[in-house]
Amino acid sequence: MPDPLLRFRPEFPILEKSTYLISNSLGAMPRAASAALAEYAETWASRGVRAWSDSWWEMSATVGDEIAPLIGAPAGSVSMLPNVTTASAVLISALDYSSQRNRIVMIDGEFPSIQYVYDSLAKRLGAEVVVVPSPAGDGLAVDEERVAAAIDERTALVAISHVLFKSAFVVDVRPIAEKCRKVGSLLALDAYQSVGTLPVSVGDLGADILLGGVLKWLCGGPGAAFLYVRPELRQSLRPALTGWMAHPVPFGFEPPPMRQREDAFRFLIGTPAIPALYAAREGPKIVAEAGIEAVREKSLRQTSRLLALAQERGLPSATPREYVRRGGTAAVDFENAREVARELNERDVVVDYRPGVGIRLAPHFYTADAELESCFEAIDEIRESGSWRRWQGRPAIVT
Repeated sequence: MPDPLLRFRPEFPILEKSTYLISNSLGAMPRAASAALAEYAETWASRGVRAWSDSWWEMSATVGDEIAPLIGAPAGSVSMLPNVTTASAVLISALDYSSQRNRIVMIDGEFPSIQYVYDSLAKRLGAEVVVVPSPAGDGLAVDEERVAAAIDERTALVAISHVLFKSAFVVDVRPIAEKCRKVGSLLALDAYQSVGTLPVSVGDLGADILLGGVLKWLCGGPGAAFLYVRPELRQSLRPALTGWMAHPVPFGFEPPPMRQREDAFRFLIGTPAIPALYAAREGPKIVAEAGIEAVREKSLRQTSRLLALAQERGLPSATPREYVRRGGTAAVDFENAREVARELNERDVVVDYRPGVGIRLAPHFYTADAELESCFEAIDEIRESGSWRRWQGRPAIVT
């Protein structure tokens, strides 16, 4: 049966020479991103400082409007920031922890960079951070009832991932959102591993705040993250981590105290990374054209096939089998998986390795079914031939 989503393959140059199975880490670059970056260079070269008034100043919001439909958010509600760590820091700084309502509830299994900023900045500002353990203590799943039980009238914020980055476990947000509403806590979802590979709606999820980035499933490249804040909530949040982009009269050069805009610019900081915003526009447009329901259907079919291929070989996987619990990634683990992953990359079968789950395989809407089979055939050959051994003891910054 023909795969209609493969019509997008020609839009991604790396697919011409690589089996690209790592879109949960870095999505393939669209051809249009190259043209967009060339447009940036030409604009800078020809317009100089006038580019700010032409388009650059508004790009943190206009690019956010490209993201908004993909998360079920209204136009004008999404701000673009350099990364999710920065977006998280802006959020943390917007809350007051001086009252009894000073708790932040998190879950085991969050991406470490997010854990770092909450553990350092939030605690320094007076927050008490409560981390709810995972059922097996490995950070690969979530007990939603246990999370909901940890939320009470002392909770200012619940900050959790929608999909766990290692195992692709999809968190059932509904009981957590319901408890937040009941006790008056804010719910912030890190949707980095969900937006672009499964349907996301801030309204359906009950999210007051949603963070993510275009780096992965949205194929928008590094340097651009997004922050949604429910419009009715904006005025009650006053970020201490701020900058002139958030000021209502930035070129008035007023001294402190800071005055902040009442729209999505309220959550911006200093001068944005304009080249990244040019690149960030293109991938989300293609995902929107492909249709997120079709992307999700294909993702479940292909990750199911990957899990079956692993099972045929007797290889364990931490990836959930249930459709409703599975994001876009299938992981497979075995002895020397780290070295096998490096050999796969050397052969242009692009994957990564994460301790605790092994090799992560992340097909996307542009992946051909045959590439799943060829990946496991390569794994078989590498293990049988012992070619993985050349990577033993050789350090690598990126795995």
